[in-house]
Amino acid sequence: MGRSSRADAALHREQIVTATAQLLRERGSAGISVQDVMGAAGLSHGGFYKHFASKDELLGIATETAFQSVLARIADLTDREGAWDEFVGEYLSVDHRDSPGTGCANTALATESARAADDAPLRAAYAAGLERMIEFLVGLKGLPDDQEVARRRALVDLATLVGALTMARATGRTPLSGEILETVRDELASRR
Repeated sequence: MGRSSRADAALHREQIVTATAQLLRERGSAGISVQDVMGAAGLSHGGFYKHFASKDELLGIATETAFQSVLARIADLTDREGAWDEFVGEYLSVDHRDSPGTGCANTALATESARAADDAPLRAAYAAGLERMIEFLVGLKGLPDDQEVARRRALVDLATLVGALTMARATGRTPLSGEILETVRDELASRR
């Protein structure tokens, strides 16, 4: 395989993974087929198995990518004053509620992971991504110096954020949805 072909193959693989990460957060694994993924990547579905052994393998990689993309977007917050309030404000925003395809993998993929087999690549990737998100929250300014206490607080905060966003998405663009976002945002902002 020539350099151009290898470069093209790597690009196509990246396009497939990126498209899958978005579709998985938008529709869930049951709502996407290999043909959907390949079409979203702008490729024919016949080439899928040149890149992946199975859809399950791709779902695991896409889950990892979904977490990486979110963590990359928020990584610069860790050293800034007011990082917690900024993070909570963005997380519990109407834009985030209405953009599941590019939003938090914790919220969008929790049910996917819960339904996956214990040894499924998606479940392993979700657990690893969740752990990285907890580490990110522990690293934000405003938590106690005691790492055990900080981790416990981060777990409670993350569960609260994910629950609030899930409920806000589940109630759509209703007044209740806005109330959930606003109330939890205000409560969490006052905690640090």
